[in-house]
Amino acid sequence: MRSPPGPGGSLNRLFLTCRCGLVGQEAPVVKMVRDSTGKPWMRGRLRLACLSGRQVTESSWEVTPAAARGLQEELRGRVVVSGGPAAESLRTVAGLDVSFCREKVLLFAAVVVLRIPGFAVVEEGTAVVAAKFPYVPGLLAFREGPALLKALQEIKTTVDLLVFDGQGIAHPRGLGIASHLGVLLERPAIGVAKRRLVGEYIMPPPERGAYTYLFYGERKVGTVLRTRAGAKPVFVSPGHLVGIHEATVLAYALCTKFRLPEPIRAAHNLSRRLFYRYRNI
Repeated sequence: MRSPPGPGGSLNRLFLTCRCGLVGQEAPVVKMVRDSTGKPWMRGRLRLACLSGRQVTESSWEVTPAAARGLQEELRGRVVVSGGPAAESLRTVAGLDVSFCREKVLLFAAVVVLRIPGFAVVEEGTAVVAAKFPYVPGLLAFREGPALLKALQEIKTTVDLLVFDGQGIAHPRGLGIASHLGVLLERPAIGVAKRRLVGEYIMPPPERGAYTYLFYGERKVGTVLRTRAGAKPVFVSPGHLVGIHEATVLAYALCTKFRLPEPIRAAHNLSRRLFYRYRNI
């Protein structure tokens, strides 16, 4: 197995380089995606990419774990790991998170759109959905995906970036929830996870902005990024239409004084409020 190199560098320097426009790759033009009715991509019915030659519907998620793995193998060929919006060009970003109530077997999905800079809330979307798919490591999208898509239907803003509390390509089949939904929604997406799912790495130095690369076998699948001095690092991986370098810069740019990026924190807090509201009913 190929070992990761030494410390990958410091994003304190890397982000300054990005802000000076020297990242080396111009961000692609992000166009508003519209459905057949001409409505924006998140309003009403979602315009989803077809999976295995058919339109994605609620029944598309009702599969066995074995069939779900097969669908992941098919869909991962559509993931694009390059480009991405420049950090300084971001205007709106959506954070996505889901909480689970074991007693009621319910999922509480939350999407929060923040305006950049400043992190002011633009709009929110929520959904409460019964958990039909079992908890299986590596198949999170089949459990939480339907709830997040339902919450996204309440969102009218065409965002520049989707930020998931979960994995992107740092996944056994290269298709974590950030990649899976990024492909279906045809939007730039990244995953920022609190824990590693796969791969090997060297722990980054303790200062804020330090990072090392995450390797899965011979493949580089993300970075291990220190967003707070002395705190545990987070695991950043591209979801779709974003490169590894760009995903790392974006994740770092969206962090303030906390370990997790602000869009994820906002979505997590909203999903927990929803959780406590329903738990006592």
